[in-house]
Amino acid sequence: MKQQTYIAPIQVMNSQLDLIAKIDTGKQTQKIMFSHKQSLKVISLFACLLSTGLLSASCASLPKEAAEAQSQRGGRERGGATPVDVAIARTGTLEKPLEYMGTTIPYRTVSLRSQVEARLLSLNVDVGSIVKQGQNIGQLDDALLLTELKQAEAELAAQKSEVARAATQVSNARAEVERLRLQLVQAQADSQRQQQLYRQGAIAQQTAEQARTQAQTAAQALRAATEQVRTEQQAVAAAQGRVLAQQAVVAQAKERRSYSRLFSPINGVVTGKDTEPGNLLQAGSEVLQIGDFSRVKVVAQVSELELAKIRLGQSVQVRLDAFPQKTLIGRVIRISPAADATARLIPVEVEVPNRDSNIGSGLLARVNFAQQTAPRVVVSQTAIQKQAPGRQSSPSETANNQPNEANDTMFVVTDTQEQPKVATRTVTLGKKADGKVEILSGLQPGERYVVRSGKPLKDGSAVRLSILSETVESTSKIPETKNSK
Repeated sequence: MKQQTYIAPIQVMNSQLDLIAKIDTGKQTQKIMFSHKQSLKVISLFACLLSTGLLSASCASLPKEAAEAQSQRGGRERGGATPVDVAIARTGTLEKPLEYMGTTIPYRTVSLRSQVEARLLSLNVDVGSIVKQGQNIGQLDDALLLTELKQAEAELAAQKSEVARAATQVSNARAEVERLRLQLVQAQADSQRQQQLYRQGAIAQQTAEQARTQAQTAAQALRAATEQVRTEQQAVAAAQGRVLAQQAVVAQAKERRSYSRLFSPINGVVTGKDTEPGNLLQAGSEVLQIGDFSRVKVVAQVSELELAKIRLGQSVQVRLDAFPQKTLIGRVIRISPAADATARLIPVEVEVPNRDSNIGSGLLARVNFAQQTAPRVVVSQTAIQKQAPGRQSSPSETANNQPNEANDTMFVVTDTQEQPKVATRTVTLGKKADGKVEILSGLQPGERYVVRSGKPLKDGSAVRLSILSETVESTSKIPETKNSK
């Protein structure tokens, strides 16, 4: 049998400080006497052994107590509220619409050019100036134009004098015609009288013949005078034509002189200036560019794959980086018939109203051609409870190859005075994307629903909101994000 050794309690003598130990060898017990120094060493050894034993005993008891406490807490939790993550239902859109980049340009740009050759004397506007239609914005040197106008007017006066002279000739010719007509009447009367006297034998035949000849001569003179009247009338008409032509020359000279003053052709803003006062301008030289900003256009390059979704007159959303909080509604006014041969992109022009005239040219614009749909309640797909395995699809679902999601459920948090609880809510699902799903019916915006729970729930289960849960107080401080953007 193996021998066992133990050390008996230490006895310290008050007088001699001698240490007595008992050693049990299994056969006999011996008493050992120690000296004073040896006694101190032995006491230190026993103290170390004693402290080591106490620590081991306490460490051995700690895991047991912790396990018992954890078991008690787990039991209380299993019998209490279930921790859940709760979110608040919000409206939005599932798919983020595709945006095309574009640049704003004026609705129209007019180039103001000099129509005559002249020196620019003054210019009353600069880049950025707002101008009105018909406003005088510059002056050219009109000395040569004024000279041309005076020459044309002098020529017109001479042509009018020629018309007056020709008209006088016509009057004289008409007077001569009248005189010759009277002579013809007298000669014809004399000839008839002489012929009658000749038949009566009162005068000789020669006298009667002379009277008839005079009547014929008067008739020829009258015809010649009448022809002269027509000639003079034609001369008057020609002179009047020359007057009309000269009047056109005068009007042209006046019009050319009016070109010495530069007028704005439209309402707009000066977007460019190409010359300065003192420069000699040729006919056709550009002076200013004026843009019409009553409306602006956005030109976007659209992929040919998206072209079928765009039509003329379609309403689109336009956002400008210069005004990030403002969304504009534009209209497609032109779809280019030609695409870029390399990039396969088609320029599409969108007209955007600019009532405040605060949209300039060259701004970055983001155009959304997607059809605008009403926002729906969107929740996380993890909140939807799976259908029962034994559920059968209806005939209409089978025909459309779509699962019937009308009986899908989710848990909605209801507040009570003592403890929040959950209620089962039947919902109808819509489209799904990016881990989210649309709720067509069964859930209203602002209601709280369970996103995930620590264990399976049932109708009426008591729950405890985790620190990740949304509350009305916390969400009211955070502005709601617009999914449409």
